[in-house]
Amino acid sequence: MSAPDSVHELAKARLAARAEKNFARSDQLRDEIAAAGFEVVDSAGGYELRPKKRFPVYESTRDIRPINSGKFEITVAIIVEGFHEDAATCIESIKAHSQCAIAILVIGDPGILVDQLDSRTSLVQVNENFGWGENANALLRNVTSEFIIIMDPSTTFTGDAITPVLAELQKREFVAVGWRGGLVNLEDDWRSTEDKGAGEVDVLFSYFMAMHREDALAVRGFSNRALFYRNADIEFSLTLRHGNGRLLQMELPLEQGRHHGYHDSEPEYREVQSKKNYDRILERFRGKTAILSPRR
Repeated sequence: MSAPDSVHELAKARLAARAEKNFARSDQLRDEIAAAGFEVVDSAGGYELRPKKRFPVYESTRDIRPINSGKFEITVAIIVEGFHEDAATCIESIKAHSQCAIAILVIGDPGILVDQLDSRTSLVQVNENFGWGENANALLRNVTSEFIIIMDPSTTFTGDAITPVLAELQKREFVAVGWRGGLVNLEDDWRSTEDKGAGEVDVLFSYFMAMHREDALAVRGFSNRALFYRNADIEFSLTLRHGNGRLLQMELPLEQGRHHGYHDSEPEYREVQSKKNYDRILERFRGKTAILSPRR
């Protein structure tokens, strides 16, 4: 496919910007060329334009390369395994209400989600599924923004949830901010959590969990052994608190739909894996009340 004249004009302008050592302008023009569906490759004679692949395909999360978040300080990162219509609704709600980058990690064929690609929305396809924890960590490692939101596609925006969360994270009083969370229930020996509403909490859940990427990576992210989100979230939250990080639950303009990762998984397998993960959490953290937030 040959590039149209308009793209060649962008490439020529980029060449001139590079000659003037205006690298910010050069990068901007490269992004405009990419948005038009081409990549520009420098050559001895000037440049070469090639059709750009719409999205990369990897066999494993371990193969994923950096996911460019462009000019955005924060990226909403979504893991999709089936139920593409719900994911598309989620992504459209983000675009309607907020300014941020969006990174979609899809297990298998992305189907209709390809239609969501634009200058602020990236998609990577992974053919082998190693579980929720590994997928979340792949996003933590590879998006390029300073802040990241791990968000389930069952959650939708009803207003701007990005601005208040970003403002809170930039204060650096809390390492993570979320929409749903709670306090560890001490009366049943740490075996459950109680949602007490907005305020400082022990745990946050990845229906919508925002954090500074460096803070998350400093504690090695989520457990790669966690196949389901909830116990992975509890373990990750307590790990952050163990490292003296504080967590904040906020009221945000979000709605919760059917969480397919829980409700549509095979019940017996889900319960076995969940118990195994939670037993590991209890062994690691139970009784360490000093890491918990003030009771309320």
